[in-house]
Amino acid sequence: MRPLSCLSESNAVIALDASTAINLNATACAATVLSCFKDRIVLPDIVLGELEDGEAKGRQDAQLTKALISAGLIKTVSLWEAGWRCFEGLVVGEAAMTLDDGEAATIAYAVETGAVAVIDERKANRICAERFQGVQLAATVDLLAHAEVQNAIGQDALAEAMFAALIGARMRVLPHHVTWVVDLIGPERACQCTSLPRSARRLQAANAV
Repeated sequence: MRPLSCLSESNAVIALDASTAINLNATACAATVLSCFKDRIVLPDIVLGELEDGEAKGRQDAQLTKALISAGLIKTVSLWEAGWRCFEGLVVGEAAMTLDDGEAATIAYAVETGAVAVIDERKANRICAERFQGVQLAATVDLLAHAEVQNAIGQDALAEAMFAALIGARMRVLPHHVTWVVDLIGPERACQCTSLPRSARRLQAANAV
């Protein structure tokens, strides 16, 4: 049986994508979550730039993420030569086979250094798995489901944090995590989470009647 969190058996550096940073900010307990990974969390500077682009639209994620960087919970990193070559290969080409800059930078950093790439988007997961089979992929839920995080936060607070990320950031949940997430937040709240698969929301709505 696969572990609930794929990060439970790894001590590798963990590289975050912009969507992961946004999801963690939405939980309102990002500092507690990240502190459980003890100096292993990095953010490519291209990803930080992507978050900064959102400031013009009134988004606060760049400021929130910079506070976590200042607190020493996230380290910003840059790509080297091999990483830039990988990055260019991921952003140039047909739309169906290319990614946005943040996702590409996170994957390129993982390819270059052996870090785990934390990316929730299905397209990015698919492209990475097809092109770079040696890269370990994880999702935001893998961070939240880690045993040390669960112990640090407690189940009730974790359920609140998970629901906040689902509602506030529309966090994507990969298929193998859906049942655990729904059980954690409860059927009534699961029905409100449009980023959960429609089939899961229909099932929970039926069970809640």
